[in-house]
Amino acid sequence: MTSNTTRAVRIEQPGGPEVMQLVPVQVGEPGPGQVRIRHHAIGLNFIDVYQRSGLYTLPMPLNLGMEGAGVVEAVGEGVTHLKVGDRAAYASHPPGSYSDVRVMPAMNVCRLPDAISFEEGAAMMLKGLTAQYLLKHCRPVEGLQAGDFVLFHAAAGGVGLIACQWAKALGLQLIGTAGSDAKCALAQANGAAHVINYNTEDFAARVKEITAGKGVKVVYDSVGKDTWDKSLDCLSPFGLMVTFGNASGPVPPFAPAVLAAKGSIYVTRQTLFSHITSRERTQAMADDLFGAVTSGQVKIHIEQRYPLEQVQQAHRDLEARKTTGSTVLIP
Repeated sequence: MTSNTTRAVRIEQPGGPEVMQLVPVQVGEPGPGQVRIRHHAIGLNFIDVYQRSGLYTLPMPLNLGMEGAGVVEAVGEGVTHLKVGDRAAYASHPPGSYSDVRVMPAMNVCRLPDAISFEEGAAMMLKGLTAQYLLKHCRPVEGLQAGDFVLFHAAAGGVGLIACQWAKALGLQLIGTAGSDAKCALAQANGAAHVINYNTEDFAARVKEITAGKGVKVVYDSVGKDTWDKSLDCLSPFGLMVTFGNASGPVPPFAPAVLAAKGSIYVTRQTLFSHITSRERTQAMADDLFGAVTSGQVKIHIEQRYPLEQVQQAHRDLEARKTTGSTVLIP
């Protein structure tokens, strides 16, 4: 391939994993506020599935991927926080990280500390920044103190394993759910105070048992439809339901009166990209994440690696719940 031709995973229309094709694309020079980055590793996330399937509607054709790490090759006018040769990592709009090289907005691209590998960087930015805003910015009206119970669904996933470790460091008692005993054991090994296999146990009943009937202050839920109703039953009065994903499908419409009946509870639908709308905020959140990782409080578990050419299989395995921890694609 010539220097301005690279490979990217593109879809022409929404669909299953088979719609993803690795195609040659042209990559030029970065414009004002942009950088060109050569990827060493690329993160795989459920948001990629939502965009590929059409659950999240985006213009077609679409290059996929929201997370990556690599080396800055060129810097556009006005970019002062990065220079050519910098190690860098990001979680960012627009999609396009499933590629060898890309030009992209520099705002959400952060310098990667030398102590963190490219694979760790690619595996931790979207998931780690998500865990950061959940635990630090999505708090109940009465706040969170050491010793408080929180419920975290999909605790053995990429976001979940980071959240288990970080919650423990913050002194929280995280109750983690997962779909198998092995995944529950993984969450517990990473700091979950209690674990529940929601395929074999009634998680709402177990939460009430663990909390002596009081419930949890917060539920963090990326599963969606399948866990929604019982999650509301897990909350203590004035508790907070944080929905941030739809792995089992979107939550159906509900009557606000339900919130009153369950204890005057709060509900919020969160997305990372509302939290990283400025260079300063992105960097502050990334610094917090980098500090948690370099201090050893949080370890990034990369359990699956696929060549970029095997992106279809990577999506199949993610959707079939065959993965644990984080997954990276290698260009």
